[in-house]
Amino acid sequence: MDGNLDGKDGFSKLAHKIMNLLHDISPGEFNKMNVIIEINKGSKNKYEIDKSTGIIALDRVAHTTQDFPFDYGFIPQTLWDDGDAVDVILLTTHSIFPGILVRARPVAIMNMIDSGDPDDKIIAVPVDDPRWENVKDLSDINKHTIKEMEHFYSTYKKVQGKEVEVTGFKGRKEAEEAFSRGIKLYKEKFSKS
Repeated sequence: MDGNLDGKDGFSKLAHKIMNLLHDISPGEFNKMNVIIEINKGSKNKYEIDKSTGIIALDRVAHTTQDFPFDYGFIPQTLWDDGDAVDVILLTTHSIFPGILVRARPVAIMNMIDSGDPDDKIIAVPVDDPRWENVKDLSDINKHTIKEMEHFYSTYKKVQGKEVEVTGFKGRKEAEEAFSRGIKLYKEKFSKS
């Protein structure tokens, strides 16, 4: 690569040569969504897709003593009510590094309000891990795992004085509907007319 990367302009020139994880990867299909991991299980670092460059950047270090109890990411070429891509809680056997693409099957959705805005999260499992092949719907997820999700999201921003409310869990059908709606909202905002 040529050029000096000092300062914002140099980085911007480089970023245009890098694949944009948000815009250049397809969202996948109902039974095989493409999920880009942002936060690995066990991390206190809150990574997010940087919308301008399409790479994963450190957003902040968690203010809580809690680690993320699961892998977490987004579906490319989707958009949700909070202005971000559709979020995914990915139940995995082993922690997956940020930036990795995982083909995942939606099995449920967690409805959530974060600082007054809807911020639902699809719950999914990796298609390519046989340990999850029998998890197809909300009723197949371990009940304690559901309690952990609700507890984590209900408490992880309290130290910052922010309010998060988990309002319920729904099954695969609703997760698939959210996937379709996320694609539709993205196309409405970003498709070239």
